[in-house]
Amino acid sequence: MKKSKPEPVPVMDYRQYRRARRLVHECCNYDGGHCIALDDGEECVCVQSISYSLLCQWFRAAVLPLDRELETALFHCLDAKRCAVCGALFTPGSNRAKYCPECAGRMKRIKAAQRKRKQRAKCHALGAENPL
Repeated sequence: MKKSKPEPVPVMDYRQYRRARRLVHECCNYDGGHCIALDDGEECVCVQSISYSLLCQWFRAAVLPLDRELETALFHCLDAKRCAVCGALFTPGSNRAKYCPECAGRMKRIKAAQRKRKQRAKCHALGAENPL
């Protein structure tokens, strides 16, 4: 069997570190600056709260997905795109995507309304009067 290379540990800049530090408090293993998962009888400092790299596997899997933009910036930097509306980083599902998931639904409704307005204007422009 072929061995796979270990995934490189992403290193954060100061802004990303501060965002991750805020997220650490959402972790179920975080207890007042200490990590319950690493506790073996004596308290152990949460490594994710003091490090500029993503060391904690639990944080990567369970907590980091709460901040999609930070996760995209750290893990999908080559695939990432900026949303045309809000400017947030997102991982596109296809090569045609230009909006983040939050803006995509709103833009879909706006574009559909514009399309229908144009369609109705063409209908009335031909002289077809509404009998009502």
